[in-house]
Amino acid sequence: MSKLSEDARIDPRLKQMFGSMPEGPSLGDAEDRDQLLAEANTVEAIQQRKAFEGMSEAMDNDQVAPIEGLTMARMAVPKGPQGQTLNINFIRPDTDEVLPCVYYIHGGGMQSMSCFLGMYRAWGKIIARQGVAVAMVDFRNCLTPSSVEEVAAFPAGLEDCIFGLDWIIGQAEELSIDRKNMIVAGESGGGNLTLALGLSLLREGKIGEICGLYALCPYIAGSWPQDRYPSSIENNGILLDLHSNRGAMAYGIDELINKNPLAWPGLASIDDLRGLPDVVVSVNECDPLRDEGIAFYRMLLEAGVAAQCRQVMGTIHGTEITMACPEVSRETARSIADFARGTTRNDRL
Repeated sequence: MSKLSEDARIDPRLKQMFGSMPEGPSLGDAEDRDQLLAEANTVEAIQQRKAFEGMSEAMDNDQVAPIEGLTMARMAVPKGPQGQTLNINFIRPDTDEVLPCVYYIHGGGMQSMSCFLGMYRAWGKIIARQGVAVAMVDFRNCLTPSSVEEVAAFPAGLEDCIFGLDWIIGQAEELSIDRKNMIVAGESGGGNLTLALGLSLLREGKIGEICGLYALCPYIAGSWPQDRYPSSIENNGILLDLHSNRGAMAYGIDELINKNPLAWPGLASIDDLRGLPDVVVSVNECDPLRDEGIAFYRMLLEAGVAAQCRQVMGTIHGTEITMACPEVSRETARSIADFARGTTRNDRL
């Protein structure tokens, strides 16, 4: 029996979907980033990714996330400042109406996955069905390719997300996007990049380009376990095993050593946060990352930021994008869309 399947707090549907997955051995610390790149390119690792992609495709179906009434387009963004390529999956209601926009950054620990996977296509449609445009950005992962073949450590992924946002803003009129209601959102590693993008815009004096940040189950501490985050101990092994240096080593260990908040926003100071727009932090009850998200929310309040925090009971890390609990996905999608529209933002209340 896995830790997930034995936990009485967890929704039975999540146990059915994930409870039979065998718990792999703890891999321990990595010597360097090259070791992780080599491991990611073994035949076994590639086969596992293909199996996951197949499972992900099954999550995108008309019963859970119908395409009727929506349009979806794959957009190739012109090459960026470093010559990088970048793709965006753009989803919106099939109307000419000018709509609020959710600029969405996919998860995967900044290491893996793609917004063009089935579960992200479905998740994007669920958000768009709430009456907003959704621009899902595919950036350079640090270990395995997204729709972009190049992989690169920090700051490549963050630079891509910033560049993609600039491009979307520049296309706002053509895409019928309301510039006054543009938010950035993302889950897990995408939650990290959401907050890091906000911190970067703040440093550059460009924070007015967005109206808010919505970080779901953000992956922001950089090292685990930590006694100040009890969930990093109590919930470790429920879908995620974080008790190693692998996340920081993959992304760039020097960024953790140097306490760079653009790489790991959980390391930000109160002064770093002052001046951010409205922020929502959404956490999952049975997630190892739960308490670092709550702690970040409390820091935001101390910094004078208009912040909200929600905890989704009975859920594990990233439940919303798995479609295992459709009403949970829809409720979170409504929350994101309402935030984009401004109905729950401080600047519009």
